Amino acid sequence: MDINLELYKVFYYVATTLSFSEASRQLFISQSAVSQSIKTLEKKLNHPLFIRSTKKVLLTPEGELLLQHVKPALQLLDEGESLLSGDNLLKGQLRIAASDTICRYFLIDYLQKFHQTYPDVRIKVTNSTSIGCAELLEKGQADLIVCNCPNSRLGSHFQTRVLKEFHDVFVANTNYFPVHTVQTELQELLNYPILMLSPKSTTSEYLREAFTAHNLKLLPEVELNSNDLLLDLARIGLGIACVPDYMLKENDQLTPLMLKEPLPGRQLVLAQHDSLTVSQAAERFIEMFTSI
Repeated sequence: MDINLELYKVFYYVATTLSFSEASRQLFISQSAVSQSIKTLEKKLNHPLFIRSTKKVLLTPEGELLLQHVKPALQLLDEGESLLSGDNLLKGQLRIAASDTICRYFLIDYLQKFHQTYPDVRIKVTNSTSIGCAELLEKGQADLIVCNCPNSRLGSHFQTRVLKEFHDVFVANTNYFPVHTVQTELQELLNYPILMLSPKSTTSEYLREAFTAHNLKLLPEVELNSNDLLLDLARIGLGIACVPDYMLKENDQLTPLMLKEPLPGRQLVLAQHDSLTVSQAAERFIEMFTSI
């Protein structure tokens, strides 16, 4: 093999960030040097590795295939260097993806613990919807994801571990909607302005299916990308918000509605790709949940 290892390293950073500028920043080299390295590698391999446009960078099928082999090879080299250094400290990178709600209300404590235990590991957190996280894992752009389940994008080739059971609840400011003293039917909820997440979320898919199962059509008043903002709008009386129960705090202005037939429960799951080798850092992070 007459290809310099540094070319594969540059390829890895461009492939995982899908950005020539971000790769240059992380590698501490110029963007032109990154571009030239990729052109050299493509020429030596006689295959295009990226589809370039003014707005985004995508991997070609050949690039996807190469990444599956380059990623574990570079990770093994990093781990070998750590062992030879004699300091026995875990190094490398942990790439994890999760929604802002999951990060803030569940994952952040685990990230803090992991960072305190392994301070030399670079932690990259990508924020996306649970559907978007599954797509990132599919493309090899994350080592692990924590997402909602059921999730239409979680295929059979993903390994999953249930981390937490939860229920979705409808909450209201009873100064505007006096619903806290009675049990409510799903049909009755349609008389109120409903605040919920956007259609590109697992929560939206789940709620629409739950209402359809009762021959009801859910027509929300407001659809947003933030559960925190939904709660803010519910507090000022703009409607009734549907959020995960683990977000609720004591002494809040909001009161959960008592449904005559509670919504089916859901789970937070940790997922990894069957065919992609995870780093030693990712393995250590997974071990934090073995007691769950």
